[in-house]
Amino acid sequence: MNLDIVILAAGKGTRMQSSKPKVMQEFIGQPFLESVVNTARELNPNKIIPIIGYKADEIKNYFLNEKLDFVIQQEQLGTGHAVIQAIKEITSQFTLILYGDVPLINKELLLKLTDASKKTGIGLVTFDKSNPVGFGRIVRDENKQKIIKIVEEKDCNNEQKNITEINTGIMCVESNHLKKWLTKLDNNNAQKEYYLTDIIEFANKDNVDIVGIKADTETSIQGINSMEELILLERMYMQEKAAQLIKQGVKIIDPNRIDIRGSLTCEENVTIDVGCIFEGNVYIKKNTKIGPYNIIKASEIGENTNLNAFNHIDDALIGDNCTIGPYARIRPETTLKNNINIGNFVELKKSNVDDHSKINHLSYIGDTQIGKDVNIGAGTITCNYDGANKHQTVIEDNVFIGSDTQLIAPVIIKKGATIGAGSTITEDAPENKLTLSRVEQKNIDNWIRPKKK
Repeated sequence: MNLDIVILAAGKGTRMQSSKPKVMQEFIGQPFLESVVNTARELNPNKIIPIIGYKADEIKNYFLNEKLDFVIQQEQLGTGHAVIQAIKEITSQFTLILYGDVPLINKELLLKLTDASKKTGIGLVTFDKSNPVGFGRIVRDENKQKIIKIVEEKDCNNEQKNITEINTGIMCVESNHLKKWLTKLDNNNAQKEYYLTDIIEFANKDNVDIVGIKADTETSIQGINSMEELILLERMYMQEKAAQLIKQGVKIIDPNRIDIRGSLTCEENVTIDVGCIFEGNVYIKKNTKIGPYNIIKASEIGENTNLNAFNHIDDALIGDNCTIGPYARIRPETTLKNNINIGNFVELKKSNVDDHSKINHLSYIGDTQIGKDVNIGAGTITCNYDGANKHQTVIEDNVFIGSDTQLIAPVIIKKGATIGAGSTITEDAPENKLTLSRVEQKNIDNWIRPKKK
């Protein structure tokens, strides 16, 4: 479709009680406007034209590397006035109008709208709302079929206030029609603003049929005007995500105590306990159990794996039949293969661990390659940073590292080696030998322990 997309994003958002522009408030970790722009890109428009005003430079700087055709609305005199500012930028056959404070608008709904508008020249998204107070009403003809006009709440008479079909403001209009109708707008209304919705009446006068596309869910068209609304919409969104997963067979112990702040995909027989947070794209394979209060970001968890409570996993790959935690931290660029145990208070960063290896207690493993069947004793540290550069440790297959060992990188612990507890290793350890590095133990005769005076 030959399409330009205009996004209304000029408002200050006074009710947010924040110095940030409203469209730069974050929904699920992402500014409202960024979410809308990302959805707009999925439609492959010729242009995306955000209309901005309050703290315009802050918004432009955030999107510095994006190809966006910004337009400034110096005074906020209504939605119609906003779109008028963009007339010179609109060059495509159709114009889709979106709102920068509606972060959950989705591609599927917009495709229905744009397809419908091709047939008539104008289409808009509506929604049946049980409590329509505060919203513009869709007024239809006597047969309840043809859309005649949209009346804003403050201009509604008593009969119109009983209408439950509301205007979302989202519409797609043939651009030549839009430009002509915008010139006819006036501010003869209770708010003294130029309403974009008035073009519906102009379309009727020009015998242009208006097609209404009803949104299936309220979250997809919900605008956000206050912090309370933001928090409520985030919770509604997460509950919808949880409900979808439950329908697919995922056992979520308490759907009210799960935060899905990105995309969570689960295979069959997955169980998720309370208090878990998922960010970015997370994939969990079948028969895996996620214990309470895990934070998992942009990671893949393998089959038959058990994550005990309170782990933090970020940008990692975890294989099959693994046991993690409690209280483990798996940092970015870490890969655990299969049948691996990572215990309590273990931290891994930028490391690969091969099959059947164990790091069970109180260890830091960074910039390390660990082979198969390796046992890392409690309190082991790979000392990978010299104050300026990071260095790598290599631990080959079937190695046993005793407790309280420091491996000073770069160093290689070769196949089958054993490192005695309490060692500081600064040179490569040979294959199949015991390597020790300890200060000689001394026993002091005739020593008397001090006593309190």
